Amino acid sequence: MITQIERRFNIPSKLVGIIDSSFDIGNLLVITFVSYLGAKLHRPRMIGFGCMIMFLGSCLTTLPHFIMKRYQYERATVYTSDNITSHTQLCLANHSHPSSDLDVPEECAVGSSESLMWIFVLFGNILQGIGETPIEPLGVSFVDDFAKLENSPFYIGIIQTLSILGPLLGSLLASYMAQIFVDIGFINLDEVFITMTDTRWVGAWWMGFLVSGGLNLLASIPFFFFPKSLPKEGEEGLTELRETLRPPVTDNNTEAVKSKELIMQGFVHFLKNLLKNKVYMLFLLVTVIQFSGFVGFFSFMPKYLEQHYGKSASEAIFLIGVYSLPIIAVGYFLGGYFMKRYKVSTFLAAKIAFFSSITEYLLYILSFALVCKNAAVAGLTVTYDGVEGVSYLDNLTAGCNLNCNCPTDVWDPVCGDNGMAFVSACLAGCSSSSGSGQDMVFYNCSCVLSSNATAILGQCPREEKCNTMLLYFMILNLVCCFIYSIGAMPGYMVLIR
Repeated sequence: MITQIERRFNIPSKLVGIIDSSFDIGNLLVITFVSYLGAKLHRPRMIGFGCMIMFLGSCLTTLPHFIMKRYQYERATVYTSDNITSHTQLCLANHSHPSSDLDVPEECAVGSSESLMWIFVLFGNILQGIGETPIEPLGVSFVDDFAKLENSPFYIGIIQTLSILGPLLGSLLASYMAQIFVDIGFINLDEVFITMTDTRWVGAWWMGFLVSGGLNLLASIPFFFFPKSLPKEGEEGLTELRETLRPPVTDNNTEAVKSKELIMQGFVHFLKNLLKNKVYMLFLLVTVIQFSGFVGFFSFMPKYLEQHYGKSASEAIFLIGVYSLPIIAVGYFLGGYFMKRYKVSTFLAAKIAFFSSITEYLLYILSFALVCKNAAVAGLTVTYDGVEGVSYLDNLTAGCNLNCNCPTDVWDPVCGDNGMAFVSACLAGCSSSSGSGQDMVFYNCSCVLSSNATAILGQCPREEKCNTMLLYFMILNLVCCFIYSIGAMPGYMVLIR
């Protein structure tokens, strides 16, 4: 929901990037201590507490939706010749009514308290990152400790495969909720004049957090009933015998103090050993670089598909989630299965991970060729005569709209029947309209160089070549994701070993 949050709170992409990375910030704050100390405590219960913290973080994230005013997208309100209020500015060259001021959302005003509501989302995401911390390291170590050496990659492969199911279902849910207007249930949807492909559209970004938070709360319950330890797979009888022969432990304050001192000494000792381990530190560096690209890829890919290929937020989320995640799950499963089936050594696993990463990287360079032309917007990417050329100056006025008295700082796009988009109906030179809501049609548009000279609300669809390029891009994306995921499980086992 990155693009939806960006529009709803009217914040720049760099700030949205910080909000997105705040999950990892929360994770980093506690992961070192949770990973080390958590392994000496009751790991399943630690995971249960983590799920409950994620629930609280989800609730904090959604709080702004319920305390902010309703979403007001940028639009102009003027009077038409019939003295009826219209939500779209028309050309006033032949009208006596003066243009009224632009309706500016209150939360966009300087100094408005609502302009800082994104901070709730930031801290809510940090809290979710803290809650997620014990789940993977303690969960994977719990399985690895009590599974046979040759079975562990297969079991962890199953866990990683199932962990893809969550983002897959989340993507489906996000795709559906991006189609729902943000203030559903609070306003009359007939008064919404924008479509899902409009850059001002904001979907119900808050609903998904409520759903995931509720599911985390439910998921936390079973973990509190798991035992602290399990018999080692294949050694169930020996484990029972060891427990029987183990001498009783005396419980006194001296022993407790010594235990705490040993834990802290052990923590420092293990940390020093890890820092001196050249292979581990090199692998850690590679992992940091890989995941930096991986996180940025999945976070901003929907926005790329929206802006470059002209897709709605719902379509972009669906394409990224539903097309990419299942193939990654298959790759994880096959990677774990092949390691178990052929008893792959740690050194060979490192080779597999290396060559899969290099191959995927080189293939992805092809994506630079899978581009399509900018959308044709008069005064921005083309002139009013249709000549291509990106403009960095205010070239929104031309001879066809010079006397229309149009605001040039309003983004309320219309699509002319000549296939060219205009920043507003006024800048298209349209002097009359019919219909209402999203079905409004504009007539007598002096800047629309066609026989009908009409326009409709919204941006024009992209050229047909864009859909072909998007298809090739998604195929390339599938191939690269599969290659990467095949080597991910061998690489993961190198890290554990």
